[in-house]
Amino acid sequence: MKRYLLFLFLLPVVTGFSQPEIYPPHWWAGMKTNTIQVMIYGKDVGVGKPAVSLKHAGVTITKVHYVENPNYLFVDLTISPKASAGKFDITIRQGNPVTIPYTLKPKRTGNGTTYAQGVTSSDFIYLLMPDRFSNGDPANDRIAGMRDQSLDRDSIFHRHGGDLQGAINHLDYLNDLGVTALWMMPVIENDMPDRSEHGYAFTNHYKIEPRLGGGEAYKKLGYELHRRGMKLIQDAVYNHVGLYHFTVQDKPMADWLHEWPKYTNTSYKDQTLFDPHAVPGETKIMSDGWFTPMMPDLNHHNPYVANYLIQHAIWCVEEFGVDGFRIDTYAYNDLEFMNRCNKALLDEYPKLSLFGETWVHGVINQAFFCENNLNIPFKSNLQATTDFQTLFYGIQPAVNEKFGWTDGVNKLYQTLSNDLIYKDPMRQVIFLDNHDLSRFFSVVGEDVKKVKVGFTWLLTCRGIPQMYYGGEILMKGITNPDGWVRLDFPGGWPGDKVNKFTEAGRTPEEQEVYTLIKTLANFRKQSSALKTGKFMHYLPVDGLYVYFRYDTNQTIMCIMNTNDKEMDVDFSKYTERATGFTKANNVLTGESMSTSTAFKIQPMSMTVLELKK
Repeated sequence: MKRYLLFLFLLPVVTGFSQPEIYPPHWWAGMKTNTIQVMIYGKDVGVGKPAVSLKHAGVTITKVHYVENPNYLFVDLTISPKASAGKFDITIRQGNPVTIPYTLKPKRTGNGTTYAQGVTSSDFIYLLMPDRFSNGDPANDRIAGMRDQSLDRDSIFHRHGGDLQGAINHLDYLNDLGVTALWMMPVIENDMPDRSEHGYAFTNHYKIEPRLGGGEAYKKLGYELHRRGMKLIQDAVYNHVGLYHFTVQDKPMADWLHEWPKYTNTSYKDQTLFDPHAVPGETKIMSDGWFTPMMPDLNHHNPYVANYLIQHAIWCVEEFGVDGFRIDTYAYNDLEFMNRCNKALLDEYPKLSLFGETWVHGVINQAFFCENNLNIPFKSNLQATTDFQTLFYGIQPAVNEKFGWTDGVNKLYQTLSNDLIYKDPMRQVIFLDNHDLSRFFSVVGEDVKKVKVGFTWLLTCRGIPQMYYGGEILMKGITNPDGWVRLDFPGGWPGDKVNKFTEAGRTPEEQEVYTLIKTLANFRKQSSALKTGKFMHYLPVDGLYVYFRYDTNQTIMCIMNTNDKEMDVDFSKYTERATGFTKANNVLTGESMSTSTAFKIQPMSMTVLELKK
């Protein structure tokens, strides 16, 4: 109890504004979302329940909410479809009237073509941590007045100085590699005392982290991506905020957060949310417990909290040109709230993509959180999840375990055979590793052959492939602690001894893996079968796993040999898909062969063939 009170209530309250702040700081004319609730925050701004007024044609105040904390006002605005863009004042009549400038901006043009266009199975996502990828502007490495002043590249726990300009500087590198979409760990302000580098503890939703370059740098990144035909994915966090968020330091009302008689952590047990035999109290702990003591859990049942979060998500799409959201810690949110949030986003932006982090174990567990074919009371409207199942119970055992009736590559086959549960398995985001997991190169014992099999599978299987930064240059690390898998990309900082953004800086093995990814990812850009084709796989036999991606225009045959010996591949065993073709072109080597004779595939390797008539 004492520890909890220390964390939450004995922090210095920040309330001495000379001018109140307003969130969202502006909105747009012509939006489908034409009713918004603005939060006004300032010292004693709500004392005496003052009248609030504005004058702008087509904009009306429908209700003013006076809440427990007099430092807040919540004002409901209705914006007519006929309202024009322009500036106006919101006036609070309290002693000396306080005026707050507000703006209705013109709505962006190009919805569905230049932004909010969605991320699909035609894309290849690159995930990076801005602080650890590249430092494009050393001037923002430290910002005066922020709580975390660390800057030490020798420490895995301190800030390193990477930023959005660093990402911009290497967009051509990513585009050349075959990447079509960029997902970064959160870019919103994290004014926390330490470990602020990861970005998951927001302290002000409407400020882009200044040490990453701020809002203008983020807009520039979106612009530079879109002009290259690439897409922007934002990492959204609805479940929690940082302990130093102003709404935690100075809560608008008593139930803004989930609070307990004593500190209560989430159990991390997703099963309690759908288990028909679950204890209700354990379900509540899973959903309402705090993710960590430094990340207070938001109460989505509070309508003001819900409005604040949903409006912010819509605001980000319109402000920065976001094409999709990866939603952090999806299972820990109130799921009815998430359905409401997802619907609001898709009503405004029908092509937008939404996929949730569901670090769970079991295909049914994972499918519960997205659109599925299960006959259950709760039906999620989330399009897809991050597919941990094809990682933990698929590609990892496929390359690391000996083949057996239920072992080795049979686990990959078994996991993919469960796709009947998903409404659309092609939306599932597949990956080899990420910022929370040991790097794939380390997981496979630094075996380059296994890495090559992994990436070949990633770029040919059903779903949306996602790669973690540095995978292409064999970055390694075990997550104990997580900082070891969040190291700097060599060459991203002035003065780095090697620059692995260039071929000259890579070792022969690194270049081998880089070339494989580049070749296959760029082939994939033009391959209708790999982007949107159907998936058919054959039962693994003696460690040999064969699957096809195909449509009316193209057939791709993928052969994975997980053995430590050569295996024969006989096209006649795969008549359902190979019949009618006379030759096969090796996508990675350019070699051509006849389908009338068998060929040998090397140990622990994968071959990708385009079949031709």
